[in-house]
Amino acid sequence: MTKITIAKGDGIGPEIMDATLYILKMAGAQLEIEEIEVGEKVYLAGNTSGIAKESWDLVTRNKVFLKAPITTPQGGGYKSLNVTTRKFLGLYSNVRPCMSLHPFIKTKHPEMDLVIIRENEEDLYAGIEHQQTDEVVQCLKLISRPGCEKIIRYAFEYARQYGRKKVTCFTKDNIMKQSDGLFHQVFDEIATDYPEIENEHWIIDIGAAKMADTPEVFDVIVTLNLYGDVLSDVAAQIAGSVGLAGSANIGEECAMFEAIHGSAPRRAGQNMANPSGLLQGAVMMLNHIGQTEVAEKIQNAWLATIEEGIHTYDIYKDGVSKKKVGTKEFAEAIINNLGEMPAVLKPVSFAKNTALKLPVYKRKSPAKKTLVGTDLFLHWSGSQPDELGKLLSVLKTANLSLSMITNRGIKVWPEGFKETFCTDHWRCRFKTTSGLGLDKQEIISLLSQALNAGVDVIKTENLYEFNGKPGFSLGQGQ
Repeated sequence: MTKITIAKGDGIGPEIMDATLYILKMAGAQLEIEEIEVGEKVYLAGNTSGIAKESWDLVTRNKVFLKAPITTPQGGGYKSLNVTTRKFLGLYSNVRPCMSLHPFIKTKHPEMDLVIIRENEEDLYAGIEHQQTDEVVQCLKLISRPGCEKIIRYAFEYARQYGRKKVTCFTKDNIMKQSDGLFHQVFDEIATDYPEIENEHWIIDIGAAKMADTPEVFDVIVTLNLYGDVLSDVAAQIAGSVGLAGSANIGEECAMFEAIHGSAPRRAGQNMANPSGLLQGAVMMLNHIGQTEVAEKIQNAWLATIEEGIHTYDIYKDGVSKKKVGTKEFAEAIINNLGEMPAVLKPVSFAKNTALKLPVYKRKSPAKKTLVGTDLFLHWSGSQPDELGKLLSVLKTANLSLSMITNRGIKVWPEGFKETFCTDHWRCRFKTTSGLGLDKQEIISLLSQALNAGVDVIKTENLYEFNGKPGFSLGQGQ
């Protein structure tokens, strides 16, 4: 018997959760269920995170959380409960299988069967944003080696566990050479530990186009947070319906399982909603806690029900579907098919699987870190880079002098183009003139000179070399 925490959520959430729990019970899942309330009511009661402290205590004690969709009120500073939960609980891996159910569910991709494994905690989803000038805001993209290693290792272990043949990495490291470049580098390193699994890398834009056009060429895709969020919804939709897809969020201690769709409040209370997405999340939950035989029985019964043409309104199609049913009736049909196998769709086999056991991240020996300069970011309302260059060239120390100015990443001084449009946000790079390391006191001196000159420095970024290699990007056009 495994103790789990559930939340019925908002909108159609209570209906699809009740249907899912009924199926689990009738299939013989050994679960002790403890319920918490999350979502809209909690938000509107004044809790901007959407979950109370006592509920957190229950989730962290039970370690396994099955959550129905929730509604986040618009405005008012309400934070996404999904993002908060993933970060608080260290749920670094988001797993979304996307499989075609052709010919029973309409799709242009009848051979599609892929899994998207998305890094879940970092990237732009750190949500660190600042307005820096009248015209410019920034969002920090944070990528860590531990984050890369954990998600990429998970992807290869998942592929090995489920008999998948290939893992594909998607990044944009031709542009973001430091952040996405680290992800690609770690992917190449870890791939060598799995010689039996094919590996490849695609640039995200052409890779996404290829996935949308020919998804059958992919097997397991591993990627960063934002890319994975977009790709997984696209993949679920082209497989047949976002409403059929479930999601697992896996951490070293805790795990959360859910449907990928929203709370659909317009369909609430009408016995219309399709519980398949949440049920798919629950099947992944059963596999995670070791109740693989029950998971296999439910999944094959679900496939058999889809084959029989017993469909909810969202997937019902004249000429293919045989019977349109509501939420409760769809659950009953699955229960009636427990023990049955699909005849056309490929049956699943989970019973021999064991829980994935991943090595704990071990921090590498620190690199030799050398300070070689600083970027001063300015709020300056002028429009002529040469004028700013002249103003800043007088700012210098024994080892620091101005080497470059960029605007929105493009080099505008020295030797800029008059056609380049500039905002009021400027990056001004000061680098060592000696080729040796700097003392931070020189940067403080530089900032003091800038203050005395009336220059509005809004932030600084120190420039480091690690083992002699630059840890910073060049300006576009350098």
